[in-house]
Amino acid sequence: MNIIKLFLSPFLLLLFINCGGSNPTASSLFEIGLEENKKEFISNQKVGINIINKKEKTINKVAYFIDNTPLEVVDNKVQLKTNSLGNKTLSAKISYEEKTVEIEKKIKVLSAKAPEIYTYEIIAEYPHDIEAYTQGLEFYKDTLYESTGRRGFSSLRKVDYKTGKIYKKIDLDNSYFGEGITILNDKIYQLTWQNKTGFIYDVNTFTKTGSFQYGESKEGWGLCNDGNKIFKSDGTEKIWFLNPNTLIEEQHIETVTNKSIFNKANELEYVNGKIYANVYQKPSIMIINASSGAIEGVVNFSGLKKKVTQHDNIDVLNGIAYHPKKETFFVTGKNWDKLFEVKIHKK
Repeated sequence: MNIIKLFLSPFLLLLFINCGGSNPTASSLFEIGLEENKKEFISNQKVGINIINKKEKTINKVAYFIDNTPLEVVDNKVQLKTNSLGNKTLSAKISYEEKTVEIEKKIKVLSAKAPEIYTYEIIAEYPHDIEAYTQGLEFYKDTLYESTGRRGFSSLRKVDYKTGKIYKKIDLDNSYFGEGITILNDKIYQLTWQNKTGFIYDVNTFTKTGSFQYGESKEGWGLCNDGNKIFKSDGTEKIWFLNPNTLIEEQHIETVTNKSIFNKANELEYVNGKIYANVYQKPSIMIINASSGAIEGVVNFSGLKKKVTQHDNIDVLNGIAYHPKKETFFVTGKNWDKLFEVKIHKK
């Protein structure tokens, strides 16, 4: 019996490798071929597709998918229909010789349109704390709330936007670098930069009621919400969707133009299906489709920084808040002594 086992075990191992382990060798048998060997396409583009049969196997059936959504093949072409844009996985499930394997190809799906250019009109100017290193800005029930950054100076504030008076303020521990905020159902959610921790406060008392940890997102940058879910930027091309009850990152979109995937979204504001995002280190704001990630517009705020008091600690444009009753935006910058009420319109 021992002798039989000795010879049987290697045989079974060889049988398993030949019959059961087909997926690891799938790429040596087949490859997804795309027209002109492209890897970048635009949304809804029709693309020629085929299977490169490296070992001349007898193929019985092929089914194509993009991010697990089936694609219909018409005249040897598929239409790249996706709910969101950016980095995608194109896969093929191939049935051949009583076996089935799956192969993948990484592609990028970009926006079909270039971003439109917007400009701004100043409606009013208000005083703003020149010591505030603004990271988050949001109106809630006609009151302005602000989060400031830098370790040792980070805070959460309730502000009279007309006078600059600070109604309430709490300071973060010196180990935290404050980032974006959003307010939903009388709760303030505040990010920190690199600690992978966010805080929850009661909007009326500023009492800290909880905290949450980040998931896959690398850092904390900006926050906003659409009344149902919370959006979070993290310094990459991704904007995450957070469940407001669990704060779990359930999915994400990627910010994309017609030419590239863009990774500079900072402070966020949600308005009517669009996310307005400060562009990191730039005097501009992106208008992003909150479902697809397409950057549909760019607002050029060049020249606004010159209208504030110039000093050694002055920094870039950052902070955007929408006032729903006025239908205007409020913008400022890090260590700016002015808050600007503006209207945004196409150039």
